[in-house]
Amino acid sequence: MEFASADPSAIRSIKQRMLLQSWMRALRGEKLLPLVGDFQPEGIANELADMMAFDLDEDDGTARFLITQEGWRLAAAHGNEQIDPAIQRTKRYLDDVVEPERYESILPCYLTCLTRKRPVYSISRVLDAEGKDVSYERLLLPFGRDDEVEQIVGSYKAISIDGGFKVNNLMGLSSKTVPVRVINAVIDLELARRPVGSGAADDIIELN
Repeated sequence: MEFASADPSAIRSIKQRMLLQSWMRALRGEKLLPLVGDFQPEGIANELADMMAFDLDEDDGTARFLITQEGWRLAAAHGNEQIDPAIQRTKRYLDDVVEPERYESILPCYLTCLTRKRPVYSISRVLDAEGKDVSYERLLLPFGRDDEVEQIVGSYKAISIDGGFKVNNLMGLSSKTVPVRVINAVIDLELARRPVGSGAADDIIELN
């Protein structure tokens, strides 16, 4: 699966652009990765329903992603059991939560984020239970120290130009259609243009 280099303008969701901007602000000096403790986006509480966070774990040389935060709306989209928004389902691996067939299709996004040490953005098209066309947008942000990814924070947005749609089981195995990936991108072009030793400017991303 190929991932093209892109700049922040490739990201459609305004909320995800704002999360990316916060990630870039946290990227200080000549560091390749920001620390997760320096990631402080505004209005994050309103975004948690659509977000997941992972600790990177190694199992006999195989990368696994241990869930440390899971949004309730995201769980519903994958056909998992409904949970109270105030409850966090944690300490489970992503490959234990997502069906094997779906996990195989999304794993390249997570591995690319891990190996490239840069944000990864993808869009999949899928039909909801009523046949409405939905774009499922995934943004993965890497964090760590000593140039090694230790955590990944993900934002997942489902958007439809057809208006309201059914989120339940949107990305699960029993959904109406199989998701079709239409965009695979590594957000690194803006970072490549950043002067060495500089911090990310507040106006890196145009939101209009």
